[in-house]
Amino acid sequence: MDDFAMLVASQREFFLTEATKPYAYRMENLRKLAGWIERNESDILQSLTQDLGKCAYEGYLTEVAIVKQELKDAMRHLKGWMKPRRVPTAIGQLPGACRILSEPYGVTLIMSPWNYPFQLTVAPLIGAICAGNCAVVKPSAYSAATSALIKRMADELFDPAYIAVVEGGRRENAGLLEQAFDFIFFTGSPSVGRLVMEKAAAHLTPVSLELGGKSPVIVDETADIDLAAKRIAWGKCLNAGQTCVAPDYVLVHHSRETQLVDALIREIRAMYTSAPLANPDLPKIINQHHFNRLVGLLQSGVISHGGQIDMAARRIAPTILTDVQQDDPVMQEEIFGPLLPILTYTKLDDAISQIRSRPRPLALYLFTRSKEVEQKVLGEVSFGGGCVNDVVLHLATSHMPFGGVGESGMGGYHGKFSFDAFSHQKSILNRFAKPDVPLRYAPYSESKMKLLKKLL
Repeated sequence: MDDFAMLVASQREFFLTEATKPYAYRMENLRKLAGWIERNESDILQSLTQDLGKCAYEGYLTEVAIVKQELKDAMRHLKGWMKPRRVPTAIGQLPGACRILSEPYGVTLIMSPWNYPFQLTVAPLIGAICAGNCAVVKPSAYSAATSALIKRMADELFDPAYIAVVEGGRRENAGLLEQAFDFIFFTGSPSVGRLVMEKAAAHLTPVSLELGGKSPVIVDETADIDLAAKRIAWGKCLNAGQTCVAPDYVLVHHSRETQLVDALIREIRAMYTSAPLANPDLPKIINQHHFNRLVGLLQSGVISHGGQIDMAARRIAPTILTDVQQDDPVMQEEIFGPLLPILTYTKLDDAISQIRSRPRPLALYLFTRSKEVEQKVLGEVSFGGGCVNDVVLHLATSHMPFGGVGESGMGGYHGKFSFDAFSHQKSILNRFAKPDVPLRYAPYSESKMKLLKKLL
């Protein structure tokens, strides 16, 4: 624990030298990071294969490419992000000028998960660097190979007084959360998010919590079923379902259930063949605990497709569960695996009510050809973000914030939203010396009151 206190103290001392704030310093470190990723791409992909069984294509698509896009966007726009922002001056502030300055929080903590261990560590780190902070980075012990690679990356690029990586598990997490950071960025489960927020409250430390939840898919009677099936199957099978925004369950109009299930089976076979457990493109489950948990969830409903397991390789075939009830075990927790429960609805209001009866999800996906249905669902259901007629891809941009609401999280990031997440917005009024309007000064009078009411 003392080592963590010393680490935070050394970063705070370095931050107070003002070295992290100039544009040139931020850009230099972004370029160093980009260069390291380019040189070590094969090592990154190999670590993802070792931890999660990801093939090189999926590792690049879902992790490396997103980080490279974030770096490209940041380096292109950082100078503009850093500029003071002029805002209108209220009548009571005249004569004067108002502006907002973005300043770094200081010493920040980034705690990242195991499911996208490179992307979900480095993307927020880019935001911390852009905003001019120091950072302590704590990757997940479950993805040990990628965590070790991130540690090597930091050791090769940065002074630990600027950016340091701490490996380890629960003991290290607990020790870091006892320290007084200036900002904490956490990605993980809602249960651990509550603990992070509780520990942060002891120091009144602001937090960004990127959590999860049961993200629903609504497929209405007007939907293009073949397109919906292709995209839902891809989103569910990506990373073997271990994605915080994976389609968790489907609510399909009762008249289209059979057609959707048949189409989903076709798409899963097209992607992973009729022997998915032997397919190198299908990732594995992260550890034995989660594998056993998912195997237990196979008991919910009826297995209409899949259900095969390989315990030695920790692989589960993409599985479609039908005849699922709301109180079945698979509907009581975020699945985080390649199991897709199919439920039906008759009226759209019933589907909306079912979703609203649960904590607000991180994502929602709607497949429809009806603008009225789109407007109704988007207007009545609260969720972090989502897609109409697609899944997952709403997060693959630097131009929209990614984050949750309620139990699925707070705060958003990507692109400038990452810069803003790691920055304090400092409001400044520059008042001019003359004229100095006497209206605000005592003694007050009835005539002053009349004039005040006219002006304000």
